[in-house]
Amino acid sequence: MKVLAKSVLLLSLSVVGLLGLATAGARAAGDCSSEAAPGIDWQECEKRLLMLGGTDFKDAKLLSTDFTATDLRNANLLGADLEKAKLVRASLAGARAKGTRFARIEAYRTDFSGIKAEEASFESAELQRSNFKDAMLSKADFTKADLGRSQFHGAQLGHNRFALANVSRTDFRGASFSGPVDFDRAFFFLARIEGVDLSASTGLVQWQIDMACGDDKTALPAGLSKPAAWPCKFDQD
Repeated sequence: MKVLAKSVLLLSLSVVGLLGLATAGARAAGDCSSEAAPGIDWQECEKRLLMLGGTDFKDAKLLSTDFTATDLRNANLLGADLEKAKLVRASLAGARAKGTRFARIEAYRTDFSGIKAEEASFESAELQRSNFKDAMLSKADFTKADLGRSQFHGAQLGHNRFALANVSRTDFRGASFSGPVDFDRAFFFLARIEGVDLSASTGLVQWQIDMACGDDKTALPAGLSKPAAWPCKFDQD
């Protein structure tokens, strides 16, 4: 009887242990019913069309979360991971996101105005027509990002990487470049660089400048020259 009781006890403990592992696994996949809070795990959850302005998402797991058209203005995203998140037409205006991971996000027509995203990663992100007006972006990484027609007026840039990025028709007018920026093999078709000081930038070659839109106030790195005629017809649609 003692042997049988011991066996039953061990079996019960095993079942409890397996249930605990299953519960932990469910949490790892994202607890979509939980309220927003620091460290929340909303991986792959649908959080569309919500009002989450000012929410504290510090260290949150937001990988592949669907935030389409959601209000995240002034949210705390420090330490959060939003890799592959969907942020189409969302607003992150004024959010705190220093060092935040935005790699491979989908963020078409998204409002990043005034975001504090120094040292953040936007690698391979889809950022077409997004608004980075007055954003703080020093040391942010935009390697391979698609920034077609995005706006950077008043943005603080410096020590960034735009290597292999698409900056076609991207508007850098009014942006401040406080340090070197790497534009190695970036696609510059009709990029707006009128009045922009790119003299400390690296990776630029003449063919990139020849297809961009500059003016007499555009400053270029040594060895590059302004084209005789800038191709500055620009479609604002």
